[in-house]
This record gives sequence, structure tokens and C-alpha cells, in this order.
Amino acid sequence: MELEGMHHITMITGDARKNVDFYSGVLGLRLVKKTVNFDAPQAYHLYFGDEKGSPGSILTWFEFAGAAPGNPGAGMIHTIQLGVPSEASLEFWAHRLADNGHTTEAVDGVLRFADFEGLQYELAVADPGNPRLQAEHPEVPAEHAITGVQGVRAFATHEIDADRELLMGALGFTEVAAGEYVVEGGGVRFRFGYDPHPGYGGREGTGTVHHIAWHSRDEDHEGWRERAGAAGAQVTQVIDRDYFKAIYFRQPQGILFEIATTSPGFAVDEDPGHLGEELRLPAQHEHRRAQLEQILKPLGDPRANSAQPPTS
Repeated sequence: MELEGMHHITMITGDARKNVDFYSGVLGLRLVKKTVNFDAPQAYHLYFGDEKGSPGSILTWFEFAGAAPGNPGAGMIHTIQLGVPSEASLEFWAHRLADNGHTTEAVDGVLRFADFEGLQYELAVADPGNPRLQAEHPEVPAEHAITGVQGVRAFATHEIDADRELLMGALGFTEVAAGEYVVEGGGVRFRFGYDPHPGYGGREGTGTVHHIAWHSRDEDHEGWRERAGAAGAQVTQVIDRDYFKAIYFRQPQGILFEIATTSPGFAVDEDPGHLGEELRLPAQHEHRRAQLEQILKPLGDPRANSAQPPTS
């Protein structure tokens, strides 16, 4: 039994329209699902990824309009690492981000930048063994398109190895250096690393990571729940999230972990060629559709609005 890398990472945004404009319009990801927060259906929950909505490509956001900016600190993920095909791709993205008003910094083989709310990213040449989980965008050539999420970095809360036993013993991570781990399963290599305590606590808000979800085969899901519980984690019951089943627990460093299944996937309620085009509601909120459609502001589709062909 092994985790197959990351399933998705979920963040907080204060503006769904700007979120779509940046992640679909600038980064060229596909908006694969437009739905709502199960617990707060008046708020969007947006999913972006590759053309198929594959686990490992998915970045999601809860929209809390007008929320205060957050600040990643101890016990929080502070940087998301995205893959690109080549060194030439880093140059392409440096120009594209600059053309769209975003400052970049090339350091040690990676290109650093932040989104419009300050969420930190690194672009790096992807591990050659990882699948290319790419979206199509008229302004982003396929040879430079983002290939999926390659890793994350977090700030430790106290001892950098505080969750070592859980990660290695229960979840099957491999330690490659102190505070540095990889998850290798299903042909995917995903990096999970810590930086020392920054000297201050974090504040959840816009531009911060809410949780990270690991990818489980359907048949292994209950087994992961048992393993995490046996390691001392307070694990939720299995929760049906419509597009996957999920369990949640807070690990010793304070980061919220989720383990999500492969099935049924994002095409369970939409044609694969039209993912993300219509507002999809959880069954428990479908009776409120008319009300929610009045509350939720319409979102544009930057890919549909762009007429420029891709250039190298």
C-alpha cells in the first residue's frame, strides 16, 4: 500500500474572479470544477488542473470574499513547487509572468513568483519520471505548459522531525535528508520539505494554504485511515466530497492532511470536454440553486476569451 503522490492542495482566496483570471488566464491551467464549499455554500470552491482534472495537477481555492490577507508561519505550507518541461520553459514563464505584471526571481535553478494575493510558488524542471499533467491554453505552448505539482515546502513548528514517525512509519514517506521527504508511488515522485521555525506563528487568510491532500487508490483508503489512527492521529470518518472520498487529520507539525481517493473523478457530473463550465452543486445544496446563483458572481473563462495563438 503506497500513496500515489499528491491529490490536491487547497488555498484561500478573497476574489474568485481574479483567481480564475490568474490561474486559468495567466498560468494556463484548466478550470475543471466550479462548485461551492460544502459547509458554506454561498462561497465558491474552484478547482484547477490539467485537461482531465488528474490527481497531482489539482490546485483548489475556497473563496471568502473580503477575507483578510494571511501570513504563512510555523506549521504552515509556505511554497508550492510546480513543474515545467525544460530550462527554456523557465525563460518562457519569466517573460509571461512579467508581461502580466508579476515579479519573478531566478534562484538555484528555480523561478520564484507570487500570485496576486502573495501565495509563493517555485517553477522548476519537472522530475523526468513524473507524468506530464498539462492543460491546454491558446497562449501557452505545450512545450512550456505546467506539468503538475512537484512538491511543497512548509515551516516547522518546533523540532524539524516532529512528524517523522507519522510520515515514514504510517504514511510511507522516504526521508532523503533531515526534514526532507519524498512520496514515491504510482510512478510519481513528490517532494515534501521543511524549513526551520520562522520565529513567528502563521495567520490563515487569503494567499495561504488551507490543507494538502494525498492521493490514495480507492481500495486502500480505509487502510490509510487505520494507519493514521494507529499512529496517534485524530482521523475523521470518511467524507464523500462528490469527486473523491476524503479523510482528514492534523499532523504533529500542525499541517492539515487529507487523504483523497482517485474515484469517481471530476467527470462524474460533467462531460470531460466541458469540465468547469457550469456551476455544480453538492446534492445537499441543489435545492438552493436559484438562491446561490444570485449570490455567486459569474466567472469568466479566460481561455475562451483569448484569441492569440501560442508562440514559443
